[in-house]
Amino acid sequence: MNPRRPAAPALAALLAAAALTLTGCASTGTSPSATAGGQGSTGSAATTPAVPSPAALTADEHADGATLKAAVGTTVTLALHSTYWSAATSSAPDVVAPTGTPTTAPSPSCRPGGGCGTVTTTFTAHAPGTARLTATRTSCGEARECPPDQRTYEVTVEVAG
Repeated sequence: MNPRRPAAPALAALLAAAALTLTGCASTGTSPSATAGGQGSTGSAATTPAVPSPAALTADEHADGATLKAAVGTTVTLALHSTYWSAATSSAPDVVAPTGTPTTAPSPSCRPGGGCGTVTTTFTAHAPGTARLTATRTSCGEARECPPDQRTYEVTVEVAG
């Protein structure tokens, strides 16, 4: 056996571990910027279009400017990664309304004034229509004012019946 070349079983295990690592990295939430759970497809062509079941959508700052599709009953969570963000609000609470109290979770390892952590606001889609979910901030770090293009976060949620 060549000492520089791993045995076939060891090589197969190494390749499997590498594939799992790469798969795990792809699901970190950095790309795509919004994820959905609970919506599935039958995989077959049907004469009647499938109505999506209520699901859970999660979006972060990478989804800024995006349009999310939801069904009535869907939970939409905005998790913005800086404690300088305000809690998000809905332009149409009769369509997409806040659920519970927004939470701010500072990172315990963050230096004071760093803004490390998350501001999370959860909403529920109540009726068909369109709502804009927005959050704002003025500071992008300790004593550092945000440039105008980084002060507002907005996603549009289109709710189907």
